[in-house]
Amino acid sequence: MQADPFSDILQLTRAESLVTGGFTAGGRWALRFPAPEKIKFFAVVKGSCWVAIDGEPEPVRFVMGDVGLLTARRSFVVSSEPGVEPLDAMSVFSGGRNPEGRIGDGDNFAYVGGHVQLDQASGRLLSDVLPPWIRVPAASPHAESFRWLLDQLVNERISDQPGARLASAQLAQLLFIQILRAHLQTASPMSGWLRALGDPRIAPALRLMHGDPARSWHLEELAEACAMSRTTFALRFRASAGVAPLSYLTAWRMRLAERRLREGNQSIAVIAQALGYGSESAFSNAFKRVTGRSPTVYRAAAASAAAGSSS
Repeated sequence: MQADPFSDILQLTRAESLVTGGFTAGGRWALRFPAPEKIKFFAVVKGSCWVAIDGEPEPVRFVMGDVGLLTARRSFVVSSEPGVEPLDAMSVFSGGRNPEGRIGDGDNFAYVGGHVQLDQASGRLLSDVLPPWIRVPAASPHAESFRWLLDQLVNERISDQPGARLASAQLAQLLFIQILRAHLQTASPMSGWLRALGDPRIAPALRLMHGDPARSWHLEELAEACAMSRTTFALRFRASAGVAPLSYLTAWRMRLAERRLREGNQSIAVIAQALGYGSESAFSNAFKRVTGRSPTVYRAAAASAAAGSSS
């Protein structure tokens, strides 16, 4: 199987999705949700609503099958119509006050929501390249997949089947991946590696670098894989990824190095060799140039942070 940079980055950032709740509503109603500490996703599984996100000029109408992803720490209001005075969602649902999740008069609207947990150390690699919010309409090319996933999520939430919690988590993970896939196929502004993944012309080079990051790749090899001249490839790659091809490779190596330094006890010399550096000093110099700290200092800081969080 060929390398998959998208999967590599999701695994490195430990992106894990979880459905956290939902509600039904009818009549005139509005709920204000606090600014999320994690990436927030939600979907309309019945009816329609308006979503007003703090900082955005106008509310956006969501219909059945539409999915939203909120990455910015902004509060937002979900309502039957603009102008309805919102209730505080945490007051409505917390403490078991509303176990059935019903708002207003009726049930002509249904909503499910959840969040995406990212690794504290590496998560910014993903969160920093996402826009403040994403809406994937039900009419998108991914609509069929979304419909199936949403139907299954609802069924798992209301069923009492063994393994429902795990099944919901796996379905939520697939939903998050589909949201990102759909976003990659839009003309919405993107940055960094995410924009690069959306450019099929340079995808072969990304697959080569992720498939064998320790190899001493040359610009000519990468350009040839993309059927471009060296100059055209270098310009195209920088325009998409925001950095030169070999700078991208170095940055990716350093992300892999950070994980090894945090999670294992391999010597710095072994890590250097595994990532294609001829000596420990060459690796240490590159690591400090990219991260601002030496590998030894980074490992000590990571160990101290882990000890603090577990105490």
